[in-house]
Amino acid sequence: MGGESTTRTAPLSGGTGRAPAGGRTGQRLSGVAVALGLVLFLGGFAWAAVVYRPYTVPTSSMSPTIGMGDRVLAQRVNGDEVRRGDVVVFRDKTWVADAPVVKRVVAVGGDTVACCTDGKLTVNGKEIDEPYLKGGVAEIQGFPTVKVPEGRLFLLGDERQGSLDSTAHLTDAAKGTVSRGDVSARVDAVIWPAKGMLERPTGFQTLGALSQPGPLRTVVALIVAGAVLVLAGGAYGPVAKLLGSSRTRARTEPAGAR
Repeated sequence: MGGESTTRTAPLSGGTGRAPAGGRTGQRLSGVAVALGLVLFLGGFAWAAVVYRPYTVPTSSMSPTIGMGDRVLAQRVNGDEVRRGDVVVFRDKTWVADAPVVKRVVAVGGDTVACCTDGKLTVNGKEIDEPYLKGGVAEIQGFPTVKVPEGRLFLLGDERQGSLDSTAHLTDAAKGTVSRGDVSARVDAVIWPAKGMLERPTGFQTLGALSQPGPLRTVVALIVAGAVLVLAGGAYGPVAKLLGSSRTRARTEPAGAR
């Protein structure tokens, strides 16, 4: 025993006691990143499912803002939250028997709406600038002045010449208006094709406050951030292992082989 050393050496990196690639701290941080990323990613989708509903617009009556067959995301709202300029989803059996309709609100209860003065829609005597028409013809033939009853909405399609909107129902008992209670959602964005968020209808600002966009941008940011964290956390281990192996090979290569 006199000549034997009692000092024990650590196992080589190839043994079973090898530390995890990147070290324990790195492994813990990568695990936290993956867990947080999953929370953000799944939470974003859950939030979107609660707040939004997808719809496919079957006609071209909202062109050029929304084309035929476009897929939109509409925020679930109460009819009392609807403002002038909003593009809304509603159901009215006098318009369509059993399907949602997508149109733009141009006047609310108490407003007087008419068309046209110098080719522009007028609400309460004010000419409305409608940039979302993209140079399209705003004038509608045979459109008398309408006083919108309280609690109701007057709606038009952005494709004014071919849209079966309030102007096509002027002879109805409600004079083409729709109850606020029939509205179920407000369109926030066109997601397919990816046209993005709808433009804010600034032409109606002189008549009152506009509605604000929903939380779609925040939801998308959460989903993207979550995906990045999951990918980064999941990639940490393999990347650290690869780098560690490269350093080990560099240290063990004979001097003449370099």
